[in-house]
Amino acid sequence: MTSPTRAAARVERQPAVRVLARVGLFSIGLLHILIGIIALAVAAGAGGNADQSGALQAVVAVPGGLFVLWVVIVGLIFLSLWQILQAVTAHGAGEKVTEVLKCVVYAALAVIAISIALGGRSNSSSSEKSSSAKLLGMPGGVFLLAAIGVTIAIVGAVFIFNGVTHRFERDLRLPPNRWAYITTTLGRVGYVAKGVALIIVGGLVVFGAITSDPSKAGGLDGSLKALTTVPFGVFLLILIALGLIAYGLFWCVRAFASRLKEP
Repeated sequence: MTSPTRAAARVERQPAVRVLARVGLFSIGLLHILIGIIALAVAAGAGGNADQSGALQAVVAVPGGLFVLWVVIVGLIFLSLWQILQAVTAHGAGEKVTEVLKCVVYAALAVIAISIALGGRSNSSSSEKSSSAKLLGMPGGVFLLAAIGVTIAIVGAVFIFNGVTHRFERDLRLPPNRWAYITTTLGRVGYVAKGVALIIVGGLVVFGAITSDPSKAGGLDGSLKALTTVPFGVFLLILIALGLIAYGLFWCVRAFASRLKEP
């Protein structure tokens, strides 16, 4: 084991670091639960942004929500740092890349959360449409946007595969008690639901590229709202919303019921 790897392993074992990593895992779960709740409100005809920024803004809107949001921010920051430690101690290039990508995602969420905590009004759907419009205006941008949509859809298919085959359970270190059954059941439902949502997002991004219409590529919020305009779409939206809530609960239970990976 190299010196950097040994140092990362020592940091990983620190109780305080592990507690903060669990707070980060819980934060991811909380965000998905809120997205699912907002999606249910959209299905019922109410407003709201069913994405990460909408969920974070919903936290601020309740009494004491700003304090909770800062706890979420701390959790996301430490979770991204935890993924760096995981990348350093991981075996194999593929596993290292995966951990780095997770770090980037969590760090990006932390940046959005900090912006909202400081009074900003982040709108993921609008920014994604703006980015899509810029891509469409570039030479070859249509193909790049389509490739992004296909990639998102593939990630969604992987989520569904992991949920159906229970592959995600390989990374869980659950003690043999009632929490193991609850956690894995929530995970199976949640992985499939998130996968379906990502496939819809990816499909709409590809459709936006084909039609050269950036308004069609509005991210998760726009994709879920688009379901309300098609036959049986509201029913599908409700199922996806409940699945996202299950996925969020999976992360929340996992945060405290699962053993963290040993270096």
